[in-house]
Amino acid sequence: MISAKELKNPHVVRRDLLASLVVFLVALPLCVGIAVASGVPAELGLVTGIVGGLVVGLLPGSRLQVSGPAAGLTVLVFEAVQEFGLSTLGPIVLAAGLLQTVLGLARFGRWFRAISVSVVQGMLAGIGLIIVLGQVYAMADIEQPGSGLSKLAGLPGLAVDIVTDQEALTAFGLGAGTIAVLLVWPKLPATIRTVPAPLAAVALATAVAFLAGLRPAVADVNGLLHAIDLPGGAEFARLADVAVIGTVLAFALIASAESLFSAAAVDRMHDGPRTDYDKELVAQGVGNTLCGALGALPMTAVIVRSAANVQAGATTALSRVAHGLWLLLFAALLPAAVGIIPLASLAGILVHAGCKLVPAKEFGPLWREHRGEAVLLAVTAIAIVVTNLFEGVVLGLLLAVVKSAWETSHVQLTTHELTGGRVVVTLTGNATFLRLPRILEQVEKLPQDQPIELDLTGVRHLDHACRIALENWARRHNHAETEPVTIRRQPSP
Repeated sequence: MISAKELKNPHVVRRDLLASLVVFLVALPLCVGIAVASGVPAELGLVTGIVGGLVVGLLPGSRLQVSGPAAGLTVLVFEAVQEFGLSTLGPIVLAAGLLQTVLGLARFGRWFRAISVSVVQGMLAGIGLIIVLGQVYAMADIEQPGSGLSKLAGLPGLAVDIVTDQEALTAFGLGAGTIAVLLVWPKLPATIRTVPAPLAAVALATAVAFLAGLRPAVADVNGLLHAIDLPGGAEFARLADVAVIGTVLAFALIASAESLFSAAAVDRMHDGPRTDYDKELVAQGVGNTLCGALGALPMTAVIVRSAANVQAGATTALSRVAHGLWLLLFAALLPAAVGIIPLASLAGILVHAGCKLVPAKEFGPLWREHRGEAVLLAVTAIAIVVTNLFEGVVLGLLLAVVKSAWETSHVQLTTHELTGGRVVVTLTGNATFLRLPRILEQVEKLPQDQPIELDLTGVRHLDHACRIALENWARRHNHAETEPVTIRRQPSP
């Protein structure tokens, strides 16, 4: 929220308006590029950016993070549009937004931080790989295959097409040049870097194409009003489809997790008020509900735009609200400017963004220090590429739960022989079915010609499977006409 006191301070207003221009220049090419990569009209990306600024920007939660269409949802949106059609996208986004709002009001926002960081990193890595694999085809103006494995298998053929087809080579050159600018830009003098790298890369690629007389593929732009398609009753009826419900859940889960992890990252970048996660989840839900009602792309809080906002010196929510206003003015007054940007250049921006989602530098240290977490990250990412986003994330979450259960079910079994030949077996820790094979293997090796006492008083948790298995072992041992087994348990409370 923006307080009246802050608006009365001309220094704060001037600084935040300047920051909003920087955020606008970063957001503009990303909004358009993400929309095109998602298989929807370019204007719908701008609509989501506008809602993220003018609506979510005014709501409480996080003061400085900026919302809009995100590369992290590109794959899921593309799959949804391909499977259910563009007309169904609005109801899916609206339902996901309502679910986010309900979760926020029910104070579930803080619990999203309990999601394994490795699963989230694996999710983003898988999304990044899919974006890169798909957008390298778009860089050459060649239609991309449907599945992740097909994209991977088609790379040799893509390389042949680029080398042998002049139009594909020209388009790919524009995309590769865009990536080169994005890589070089941070190393240039600070005065030059006042222009955001994505804007500079797109502008240079567009200028080169124009001056060289090239005719690359460009976005088809018809204006905001033509792009907005309000969903009707027939489209909302699709929400009864089980597959559509699964997509709604995936949208809500991934958008919420990405937004709240982004909020945590933004909080580490400034010293101002901290994020209220429940209110931020409500704000994201309201934004997605409105985006769905307009038939636009889903939104999340986006770390690239949020970081640009903080680094530009913003201190209040005015900057993110004003960036939405600049997007609205641009879309209303200069929509034709989007129609001259080469699609190959936008694809290059997304290839660069996709690569940044893959934590290549962090994987090595993670493997050395926490091998299980590294495996969890890699399996989640590979599963997303091999199957799809929803199934990959679900698999990652299940593996995280299993890993956590395995690590917390530590159990120790010790034996010592007392005077008279009696053997005392002491079990401590958490005895669950996950450790049952090891427990049975050890007790079955105990001597059958000596009395045995099984001491369970040090067990913090004994699940049903372990209890039954140990009782059966004791019963079999006793029935074998050997020395009896006695079990000592904790007294009942």
